[in-house]
Amino acid sequence: MKTVHNYLNFPVNKMTFLQLLTLSLIFTFSCSTGDTEKETLPTGLSLNVTIVGASVDSPNGDGSGLVNVKAFANNATRYAFRFDNGALVESQDGSARHSFTREGTHEYSIEAIAYSDSGDSVNEKLDIVVYKSDKQAEENPVPEPDPEPDPEPDTDPGEVQLVFSDEFEYEGRPDVSKWYHQTIPIIGENWANGELQHYTDRAENSYVSDGTLKIKAIKELYTAHGSTKMYTSARMNSKFVFKYGRLEVRAKLPSKAGTWPAIWTLGANIDEIGNYFGDQYGSVGWPDCGEIDIMEQRGGDKTKTIAYFHWGDTNTGQYNSTGGEIDIANASGEFHVYALEWDENKMRVTLDGELVYELSNTADKPYDNLHYLLLNIAMGGNLGGEIPDDFTEDIFEID
Repeated sequence: MKTVHNYLNFPVNKMTFLQLLTLSLIFTFSCSTGDTEKETLPTGLSLNVTIVGASVDSPNGDGSGLVNVKAFANNATRYAFRFDNGALVESQDGSARHSFTREGTHEYSIEAIAYSDSGDSVNEKLDIVVYKSDKQAEENPVPEPDPEPDPEPDTDPGEVQLVFSDEFEYEGRPDVSKWYHQTIPIIGENWANGELQHYTDRAENSYVSDGTLKIKAIKELYTAHGSTKMYTSARMNSKFVFKYGRLEVRAKLPSKAGTWPAIWTLGANIDEIGNYFGDQYGSVGWPDCGEIDIMEQRGGDKTKTIAYFHWGDTNTGQYNSTGGEIDIANASGEFHVYALEWDENKMRVTLDGELVYELSNTADKPYDNLHYLLLNIAMGGNLGGEIPDDFTEDIFEID
């Protein structure tokens, strides 16, 4: 298990400043414990909530169900939000966008949490009323993935349609409308599989330049979430879900021993801490959500890549896994295409068009649900293995 919370950050069209209604509350906190603790707590937490499309005539919004939130506190180094008792949405800069999906006019709670460098936190809740129409407002369409294939497609079934892509033809941070950085450890202070890094959303660990995305693993002492680790990296998740089709990633892999790069998917119904989609598509544990490893590479063998499947039997719940590996030449010096072909009958993982592993998609496997894409480098752990003392940094490059 290598086993993303934010909500879809879709652009809002034809919106003017006059169409926004802003709710703002400022909360001031005092600490009843000792002076040392008092110094570490964030203070003066403020929470600003904007209901998209709200006006005097429509105070609960335009029917899109969208809200924008912004929090600020003195001494805060990161923030998190909880929308209507859902999973935590982490935010480095204190801003987030959320889409309420229940139709009609309903009251929801929004909780803001501000963290200091030491991991201490303060929080407060605000109740708001938001309107969600049963039909998307024409001026503010918010695309949502259809969990079921269209029974009557408008195009030839044999035609390939591009539904999500990032060519990285820009500079700077990865496109926030497409990518989410997962940074909250899922097992206390740690990630699964004995990984040794902190994942961050810093530009040092993930950035776009010269037409490619770079995910960089760095040897450095870094403290977050109450623990200090010797390595940092990035774990990026698509803000797009899909069921069936072809997914391909063209990439150069890190070359240093101890690095564990991965291109993989998880069921969007996973109940994992920090999961981007929360319980929007359900809430099951791993491996019941299903995992597809399109590419993994051991830290001690850079001449092969691995394709693997992990799942829980839909009848018995029993854990199952299977997969294979393939030789690869110059994985770090040349781009190679790692691909998944997935339909209701089978899943095929290929490397440069050559089959790595094929698995039948039968009813006892949970591969009829929506998945999202993950890209990351882990350090050490089950597949990363021993990290050499002279390791300094390495890059996973995606074209």
